[in-house]
Amino acid sequence: MGPEMEPPGMDLDEEEEWACGDDAEDQFDRLPDAVLLDVFNRIGDVKALGRCALVSRRFHDLVPLVDSVFVRVDCVIPDDVPQPASPQRLAAAALAAAAAAPAPALAPVATHAPRGGRGGALAHIARILLGGISRPIQALGQILSPAAAAVSRRSPPQPASPPAPAADVSHHSPSEVLRAFKELRRLHIELPTGELGIDDGVLLKWKADFGSTLGSCVILGASSVSSKPPLSPATPPEAAAADSSAAPPDSNRDSEESGALPESLYTNGGLKLRVVWTISSLIAASARHYLLQPIIANHATLDSLNLTDADGQGVLTMDKKQLQELRVRPVSASGSSHRTLMPALSMRLYYAAHVELPGGTLLKGATLVAIRPSEDALREDGGAGAAGSAANSWISNAFEEPYRSAAKVLLKRTPYCLEMNSF
Repeated sequence: MGPEMEPPGMDLDEEEEWACGDDAEDQFDRLPDAVLLDVFNRIGDVKALGRCALVSRRFHDLVPLVDSVFVRVDCVIPDDVPQPASPQRLAAAALAAAAAAPAPALAPVATHAPRGGRGGALAHIARILLGGISRPIQALGQILSPAAAAVSRRSPPQPASPPAPAADVSHHSPSEVLRAFKELRRLHIELPTGELGIDDGVLLKWKADFGSTLGSCVILGASSVSSKPPLSPATPPEAAAADSSAAPPDSNRDSEESGALPESLYTNGGLKLRVVWTISSLIAASARHYLLQPIIANHATLDSLNLTDADGQGVLTMDKKQLQELRVRPVSASGSSHRTLMPALSMRLYYAAHVELPGGTLLKGATLVAIRPSEDALREDGGAGAAGSAANSWISNAFEEPYRSAAKVLLKRTPYCLEMNSF
């Protein structure tokens, strides 16, 4: 603790009693419950709160009344594997996300039709991708599902009535840990790793919001991320600009400036890669959502829920209205898989060969995908909704800086529109 401080208005004898009297009153008893609860809410971390609950009977009674909690999942011990699972193994298991349902069909619409009939291959790409994803999401299930939670290796479970928030939560599911909290309103869960295995230097981030099904999803990807090389001292900026303007004509550049996807994106597998990014991100988001059901059912007071990962790869959010919608309208599972059924989706894909971020970071093959349920997209397009930047705020505000700047740059491109069937 910090240095001892003399409470105002005390004489010397009272100060000595405050500092060292064995029979002195516990000074925390002078603090009202509301003040202590405010302190606990500012702590937030469930491990720290669990330790606080062991300090005294009063703390033990107050901690379950905290309304804002952060749960960091440190590690997972699968039921069928005796040793702890590494983040790499978790990512590999989650990559094999449950998708036993029929594969979605992608059909480009008339905004920018693919050249040479290549667009018809998109549905084939989706079938190939999802055809190989047949196993359930075991990693996420063992992290979030109370039925699959592993018992702590450090000590056998100790019965408690009522159970206090566990001080050591590394080997328990969030559902178990959170059961002791009775007034939970704001919940943030952080997984130890993202589900999608990506190569070094590749950028892939997504943010999705859900009610009983997907509300929206924004995906930002880049085939490589690098630092912009500094200009040579011998080369003035004017000369570099002149060299760039004197470059020979490039058909890919011309098509990109006209708003169409460059020809090379069809021939070098770039479009296929972006379809893989999109479907994989949607599967990961729907799996997270499906496995949150027991937590939401056990906490009727929840107003907001965020599920992130330590890699910063994916963010799932639910606000008060969406949480209430889920309680009223149960989730529909996708076939026998452990994920939420995706509705028919309308997607807009924005692409730029290069996007420079604040600070000089360069995104190559930058791609932004904005996804909404087809019914919502049709309703917005048919109505007299806001136009321009206001209508796209849910896209541009999906990410923090510097990626928000990248999204704003990409939104100025002409979108390539796709439709995806329910899956």
